[in-house]
Amino acid sequence: MSSAAEQETHAAQRETRAAQQAARDGTPARPSATAVGHPVGHRPTAVAPRRGRTTAAVPGPVVLPGSPEPLGARPRQGPDGAWGTNFALWAGGAEAVDLCLFDDDGHELRCPLPELTHEVWHGFVPGVLPGRRYGYRVHGRWDPWMGARWNPAKLLLDPYARAVDGDFALPAEVYGHVRDWPQQHVADTVRDDRDSAPYVPKGVVVGDDAADGAPDEWTEDRRPKTPWAESVIYELHVRGFTMRHPGVDPELRGTYAGLAHPAAIEHLTRLGVTAVELLPVHQFAHEDHLLRRGLRNYWGYNSIGYFAPHAGYAAGGTRGQQVGEFRRMVRALHAAGIEVILDVVYNHTAEANELGPTLSLRGVDNRGYYRLQQDPRRYADFTGCGNTLNVLQPHVLRLITDSLRYWVTEMGVDGFRFDLASALARAAHGVDMLSPFLAVIAQDPVLRRVKLIAEPWDVGSGGYQVGAFPPLWAEWNDRYRDAVRDFWRGALPDARDLGYRLSGSSDLYERGGRRPYASVNFITAHDGFTLRDLVSYERKHNEANGEGNRDGSPDNRAWNCGAEGETDDLDIRALRRRQLRNLLATLLLSTGVPMLVAGDELGRTQGGNNNAYCQDNETGWLDWSLLEDPGWHALTELTARLIRLRRAHPVLRRPAFFSGLARPPEGLRDLAWFTPRGTEMTESDWYAPTTALGAYLSGRELPQRDPHGAPVTDDSFLALLHAGPRPVTFTLPGPPWARGYELLLDTAREEQDAPPGTLLAAGAPIELPERSVLLLRALTSVDLRQKTE
Repeated sequence: MSSAAEQETHAAQRETRAAQQAARDGTPARPSATAVGHPVGHRPTAVAPRRGRTTAAVPGPVVLPGSPEPLGARPRQGPDGAWGTNFALWAGGAEAVDLCLFDDDGHELRCPLPELTHEVWHGFVPGVLPGRRYGYRVHGRWDPWMGARWNPAKLLLDPYARAVDGDFALPAEVYGHVRDWPQQHVADTVRDDRDSAPYVPKGVVVGDDAADGAPDEWTEDRRPKTPWAESVIYELHVRGFTMRHPGVDPELRGTYAGLAHPAAIEHLTRLGVTAVELLPVHQFAHEDHLLRRGLRNYWGYNSIGYFAPHAGYAAGGTRGQQVGEFRRMVRALHAAGIEVILDVVYNHTAEANELGPTLSLRGVDNRGYYRLQQDPRRYADFTGCGNTLNVLQPHVLRLITDSLRYWVTEMGVDGFRFDLASALARAAHGVDMLSPFLAVIAQDPVLRRVKLIAEPWDVGSGGYQVGAFPPLWAEWNDRYRDAVRDFWRGALPDARDLGYRLSGSSDLYERGGRRPYASVNFITAHDGFTLRDLVSYERKHNEANGEGNRDGSPDNRAWNCGAEGETDDLDIRALRRRQLRNLLATLLLSTGVPMLVAGDELGRTQGGNNNAYCQDNETGWLDWSLLEDPGWHALTELTARLIRLRRAHPVLRRPAFFSGLARPPEGLRDLAWFTPRGTEMTESDWYAPTTALGAYLSGRELPQRDPHGAPVTDDSFLALLHAGPRPVTFTLPGPPWARGYELLLDTAREEQDAPPGTLLAAGAPIELPERSVLLLRALTSVDLRQKTE
């Protein structure tokens, strides 16, 4: 324990550092608001009176100098060979940092970190071993007008904490300012000196345990390493995927262990998807407005710990056990040939704007971690969530890249989808594809080798950047979503946009050496209607969210097939199932990387809620009982069949764009478009309204070679799409395109197994059913002779 003399020395050091900081800033202790918000000369900061529970500043054990590297809490041997933990925290501008250690009874020991190296406060504490809980209190000026919001009364989560124990509640005590100050326009300037430690979770010291999958567990040869062009992504929620799964043990449902369960993985392998894209699994917090309404943040786009697996998804404990459980989940998915992609939220944190709680970064160094407006009391908000991380600050950029590398090298993940990626690509004066963040990723030897997916927009000016990200990056292609939705609801003015989207979106991605797999094609995502709701509702029904149905986008591009919501009308129900087959067939036959949303293949519904971010209940969870319904079971089988077809035929997953050029000797094109008359589409046809078109994909000369250098060839296919309400006559292209055709898929059928020997004559007219997709295999003379013998 520290002596009284040592405590006095530490206090004197803090005073000296405060004076030095003020001298560097060139400002005397800048005033804050008084209780009534009026300025009063050079005065001390206004603070609220202490009320409620507090934690005494009990001195802790002796702290040795330790090391400023690596950041975070890392167990190691000390100078005398005894084990302990090195603690290191970057806190630019802080005057002092107290390490706070908690025992199993919640008693707090405070250990001032003695060393400061390049703005990193650090120290080694002997005897602190994995499983010990901790946090920080950071001392500094309270001057919101200058963006300074240090408040040592608030216990802060280590930004590098690898595990978190406890839940975030949001009583008034966790706010750095007096949340309920009568004059709300200055409430954020009045410091709250009540202790937050009893109300916030703590970081947990985590060791490198080989039994749970140490870094050498993730050598490259253990990863599926699925090529981009062969990928089929399946977006799912760790909790929602298994909460109602009858094959998963009840105590494992909704957890990492539940997703690793053989019953859960069996569904993924039966579908044939190659990667799961997990909604956020970083430690996140629930928003105050949701907690007040008895709701919770279900999706998790409210991160607060970028190294810690969300503790709420752990079945085996939260004192570090969640780390091993997550690793075992990844290992089980890899063993099944499935990659793991994380949806990550580095654009903002759960601390919101100046009226939000003080949980971590705000209390460590508000001016360093966040983008502030010209009035530094306010936050720049390019995310719609109250704040934006300042990726121009080197240590913030380091936080993000250290986190990404950690999840790759030590947790085993295979890629990332970056929420609101344009916010990360913002430089000093707007979105810049040469920004520090993108430049660092491009040269990083670890990160440039994993799958990188951008959500290429944010809510700021100039934030919409679809097609603009550099090579290495794929993008969520919302133009694909909109074009396909509009086509199948009969709202496309002409065929131009649909043609680009079905063939890989070359207008967006061919520049700069990018490939068709830069386009992540999707029709639905977690945000918006499910696929079933897309054909059952035209208007959002978000009343359960408690926001008066004001939340969620009103632009759904949906068609309810004649009735809003569920109906007993058998014809409408049959039409809806047909539309689902059309949408799934379109997605899985398009060039690019398809992304499915978990449950769409089951006919999952959210009752018309297109913003179920707070529905941690049966609305948001998958209903596995749908598989018992023959109609929905058939939809699942169709999805798996389409994925198998895609995997078997490289022409359906081309790694290079089509040229569209006629090739000798027969003048065949690698991609040709046809009208119902059986003629190739002309320029005027592209500008004319249409509900039906055909796409011929040639497999004769694919732009790729096998591992031995031999050319890759494939069958050729003709896909016919018809979104109109009545059948049309479609003349099938004759020679040289084909000598005949074999029917492989007809979405007008509930069951998709075509009668054996279903052959169609080339050059002959067929009746194309209303609202349907037909996939035909083009037959050569040899094929035709073999089929008819």
